[in-house]
Amino acid sequence: MDEQRARGGPPQWWRHGPAGRDRWEGREPRWPWRSTVLVTVFVLVGSNVAAHGQQGERAELDPFARVLLVVACGALLWRKRHPVAVVFGTAAAVMVYLGAGYPYGPVLFTVALACFSAIVAGHRRAAWAAMGMLWAGHVLVAHWLFRWLPPPGDSAVSWGEEIVVATWVVAVAAVSELFRVRREQWARERAERAEAARRRADEERLRIARELHDVIAHSISVINVQAGVGLTLLDTDPEQARSALTTIKDQSKEALGEVRQVLDTLRAPGAAPRAPAPGLDRLPELVEQAASAGLTVDVEGKPPRLAPGADLAAFRIVQEALTNVVRHSGSRHARVHLTHEGDLLRLRVDDDGPATGADAGGSGNGLAGMRERAAALGGTIEAGTRPDGGFRVLAVLPLAASDGPSGRPTQEDR
Repeated sequence: MDEQRARGGPPQWWRHGPAGRDRWEGREPRWPWRSTVLVTVFVLVGSNVAAHGQQGERAELDPFARVLLVVACGALLWRKRHPVAVVFGTAAAVMVYLGAGYPYGPVLFTVALACFSAIVAGHRRAAWAAMGMLWAGHVLVAHWLFRWLPPPGDSAVSWGEEIVVATWVVAVAAVSELFRVRREQWARERAERAEAARRRADEERLRIARELHDVIAHSISVINVQAGVGLTLLDTDPEQARSALTTIKDQSKEALGEVRQVLDTLRAPGAAPRAPAPGLDRLPELVEQAASAGLTVDVEGKPPRLAPGADLAAFRIVQEALTNVVRHSGSRHARVHLTHEGDLLRLRVDDDGPATGADAGGSGNGLAGMRERAAALGGTIEAGTRPDGGFRVLAVLPLAASDGPSGRPTQEDR
């Protein structure tokens, strides 16, 4: 309101509505030339017609009357930039017009349009005050000042006609209020849709980042270990070095395939994946890949039938847990234990430690990603050191998590 006062605008108490309506949603309003010209033509022509219909009852239109009509219509050109001044200006011009005894007619439309613009712009009290002022002026002229005002011989207006005028005033303001409320509702709905779209985009980015992390981290860890083996044995044991290089080639090819599959979802959102999402049926592949990195993995239990979203989450959790063992544990032995109780899958990955304390180049987001995956399905993750010095990851996932038609988790699951 300080800016409004600096421009010479109305005081704060005139304003009763959402902030920022003076400039119609924060944009500089355009000059309504066309609508103002159309209204002016309509009012001038309509007033001539009304004057013929009320000839003998009201004063004839003279140059002063036409000036008042033009002033009331011309003020509407500023209705979007200065709605308070316009609604009071048109109300005053119409009050003078009617007080001078000129014919009733479309001149009242100028006040209705000014009131509508003021209320929609948020100046509700000013609009109601201007309409109340117009009605009070009409009552004053029609029941008291008519003795001294033209046309001569005029009589007092019946209270029934005053009720009609009051009803018209209230109806104009009420319709304006209804449109204002609806307009604010549209604005809220647009803001909510935009916020929902931003939230879905954020969730999708998190999902893709988590998927890329899980795919790349595991493969790069295996490649890193095998590259070290190859460099060490390059001179002393060329065959073993060749085997390590073959493993690097296979792992890099597999990682590129999975990364390409993830990126395809960016290029064609909602399209069916070219390859099925991995699940616990590929657990033997994980064991084989861990073995190529020097890690022995024992699997206990048989995975139950899972919904695609839960199956993918369980696979990624085991993959990340084994990757962490390769990176951060001094143990070369890990155990994966699978059980299901009722509608829950209990997935446990243990290693005997101890932690190496070395920085293996990870981002530190592995455990956070596992927790996000479990939480998205309504499950839980517990991760920490065991009393005997090893490390344990325990995941509890629902067997029947809901999934989208493509076999990937829906936005609600994510």
